[in-house]
Amino acid sequence: MADIQGKIVMRLRNWRLKLLEVYSGNRMKLSFAIKKITHGSNLRCWGKINVMRYPGSVISMGNRCSFRSDNSSNMIGVNRRCMLSTHSQKAVIKIGNSCGFSGTVIGAMEKIEIGNDVLCGANTLITDFDWHGILPHERKTSPGDSRPITIGNNVFIGYGTVVLKGVTIGDNSVIGANSVVTKSIPANVIAGGNPCKVIKEL
Repeated sequence: MADIQGKIVMRLRNWRLKLLEVYSGNRMKLSFAIKKITHGSNLRCWGKINVMRYPGSVISMGNRCSFRSDNSSNMIGVNRRCMLSTHSQKAVIKIGNSCGFSGTVIGAMEKIEIGNDVLCGANTLITDFDWHGILPHERKTSPGDSRPITIGNNVFIGYGTVVLKGVTIGDNSVIGANSVVTKSIPANVIAGGNPCKVIKEL
């Protein structure tokens, strides 16, 4: 027999997500305009993106980027909103075309550059600085060290992964779930772990 109830529930969910996408997309486009954040065409959003742009800094994204902040919009489990923030006048967050983010946090003191067709799995974190000084007397007064991050084209960053300062991830590479990326990863590899290391070539 046809699963009528299942089909109805699925259709209702799809309608809800479509309405949420329309509402959230229009809301975020207005918010971006007010905050001087540039984006290309076909921006798609499910839920609110928390954005803080430090005066004088730059946050930009290309065409066809999508952000999932709603906790039911990605069934692997999104446990927070997407967040984009710059923390100095010189800071830059530059996102290419056709990138997707689910509950992703991106925080820049210097520069975070993300290429085209990058997918960031649920609850990932990309940050180019420490947020607090390491030494005890610095923890309340210093943001710590910072070094730029570059993520190449067609990279897939798995669920719960943390990408830290000074890292470059090469084109086409895959970072396994719950990895901590502290050193650069070459192109065309699968890498994972804490600390993240190359597992095999693609």
